[in-house]
Amino acid sequence: MTRILGISGSLRRASFNTALLRTAQGMMPEGSTLTEGSIAGIPLYDADEEQVNGLPSAVETLKAQIEEADGLLLFSPEYNNSIPGVFKNAIDWTSRPAGDISRVYGAKPVAVLGASPGGFGTILSQDSWLSVLRTLGTRPWWSGRLMVARAGNVFDDEGRMTDEQMRERLKKFLAGFVAFAAVPTD
Repeated sequence: MTRILGISGSLRRASFNTALLRTAQGMMPEGSTLTEGSIAGIPLYDADEEQVNGLPSAVETLKAQIEEADGLLLFSPEYNNSIPGVFKNAIDWTSRPAGDISRVYGAKPVAVLGASPGGFGTILSQDSWLSVLRTLGTRPWWSGRLMVARAGNVFDDEGRMTDEQMRERLKKFLAGFVAFAAVPTD
């Protein structure tokens, strides 16, 4: 069984990225699962706070989920042509202490996808993640890219994906990523 963790980078209740993640959960290839991780409850990173109190429980939970997963999908919105601060903050917390980075992220198969109400999808946000993923020592999947543009036309008011062409693209993306994540590294 290939276990994938998906994290939505939005806290918004009606988030298109959370809707995309939940749609993906129902479309996973046979022999794989997609669990939803959460960035909710993670405070702004403060090294003084970390030194005094250690990692917050929400960070410990997410960090353990990342470590246990066979692969990581980042469902990233795009804010001001880049990574949402709240999402980057959560990843920064999970990289603490620095000595844990290789254990949590080292050679972890990872891919970024996203949904946006705009016409360009999340291309700039996805590109912005590359230096972060490199720094964390992940194993990015370069063979697939999924950007859901004009997401208001792709999802209904309940967050269900209604666009059949996009459903097929998502299904193909998931199959490719799961096959990539299932290949062991040295």
